[in-house]
Amino acid sequence: MSSFSVFAAKPAVVYDTAGKFDKSFNEAVFQNGVKVFNADKGVTVREFEPQNEAQREQGLRRLASRGFTPIVAVGFNMSSAVEKVATEYPDIQFTIIDSVVDKPNVQSIVFKEHEGSFLVGALAARASATGKVGFVGGMDIPLIRKFECGYRQGAHYANPNVETFLNMTGSTPAAFADPAKGSELAKSQFSKGVDVIYAAAGGTGMGVYQAAKDAGKFAIGVDSNQNHLQPGTMLTSMVKKVGVAAYNSWDQAEKGTWTPGVKVLGLKEGAVEWAYDDYNKDLVSAEDRAYLEQIQADIVSGKVAVHDYMSNNSCDI
Repeated sequence: MSSFSVFAAKPAVVYDTAGKFDKSFNEAVFQNGVKVFNADKGVTVREFEPQNEAQREQGLRRLASRGFTPIVAVGFNMSSAVEKVATEYPDIQFTIIDSVVDKPNVQSIVFKEHEGSFLVGALAARASATGKVGFVGGMDIPLIRKFECGYRQGAHYANPNVETFLNMTGSTPAAFADPAKGSELAKSQFSKGVDVIYAAAGGTGMGVYQAAKDAGKFAIGVDSNQNHLQPGTMLTSMVKKVGVAAYNSWDQAEKGTWTPGVKVLGLKEGAVEWAYDDYNKDLVSAEDRAYLEQIQADIVSGKVAVHDYMSNNSCDI
């Protein structure tokens, strides 16, 4: 039992500045976490959407001062705000997604994005007619390099001769909300012979997907299942179950089983996956599906090891 179980759960969430309708990371928390929890439990998760960086901390403090708990903070950009406000309100539970904050009242949830990215990288290499696959990242930080490194490993696993092309969009959080730059980077890669691009770039990915559609190439979505955004263009999506993670945190608090500390979720936990649905079923053969299922089983069993960029800040392929 958690030492926090005496407190009544009043669930809340603070999104990042991209907002809950970013069609990607934040929206996955809203659609698969908040909405489902509200429906299941008959309660309303209190939501806050900061309009700028200063409001992240303000929103957390306002919710904590009103007794909301646990408060889910969406994204690594929330780290310093969570650290500060969790210190001020030791009796409130905080859950941060995609970062680690070492406080006795903080649950830190991180994902093995490299494992899911390995799978979509393998599929990209198999789908590529040119043997050239690309990656467009958002902000150039170790977390996004983790996606890129897993993707490259998967592509090389499926085709040792594959060529991989990499672009990051920028060095500030604005890099996750620049579809025009995403389109420009995608067009540049297509001009070099790339015919599949994986975007791990938040809203910037919308520009990548549109450029892929216009060029008759493939794109791969991220975080949410984005296959529906450009049917026939989206080869698959690397889905990260951030909404489920948020739901579980509120659910644990309600049941008195919420605990602080770091939770690391990957393929084995069903927390990352490649998306297969009606929108991309004509693009992925039965043979490809079986191939990816075998790789997934091998990663879970340890037969295939996927290097985590963040373990040593390098990509060993």
